[in-house]
Amino acid sequence: MKKLVSTLALVMMSSLAFAQAGTAVKEAGKATAETAKRGVEETKSVVTDEPKSSVHDAKADVHKAKAKRHGKKAKAAAKEAVN
Repeated sequence: MKKLVSTLALVMMSSLAFAQAGTAVKEAGKATAETAKRGVEETKSVVTDEPKSSVHDAKADVHKAKAKRHGKKAKAAAKEAVN
């Protein structure tokens, strides 16, 4: 009985670690995607005329903020998975 309980506890702990690692990977992917979107918007702002240029700059700033937020979440999830 003790072996069963300890085995179940071990399985639960390992599944939690995998879940945290999955979260870290997912958030890192989101951060990368937002960084790429930011690059696209910055490129569009350089190429387009002035009225639309400021719109693209604003969108790039939004993507930058989202990338930063997802990066922090990924870092926290990775840190949690290690601990």
